[in-house]
Amino acid sequence: MNSPANKADGDPEVICSARGCRAAAVWVLAWNNPKLHTSERRKTWVACEEHREHLAQFLGMRGFLKDVVPLAQWRAAHPEG
Repeated sequence: MNSPANKADGDPEVICSARGCRAAAVWVLAWNNPKLHTSERRKTWVACEEHREHLAQFLGMRGFLKDVVPLAQWRAAHPEG
């Protein structure tokens, strides 16, 4: 699993969610699909520096993007995983 809360910053096991990218993730993009998820539910994608904007635009165009935060900040706020 590529959960942002369970790995250390820069850990190669936390890899970018962009297709084909194997870079370490440093950002968490929190989102939900309001047609499928309750308003408080947050799903996450993780992104490297290179793909953060692309993934944010993809989610944003659909109205799904809720927040973009550094991986370390996400972990501090969500220690439960």
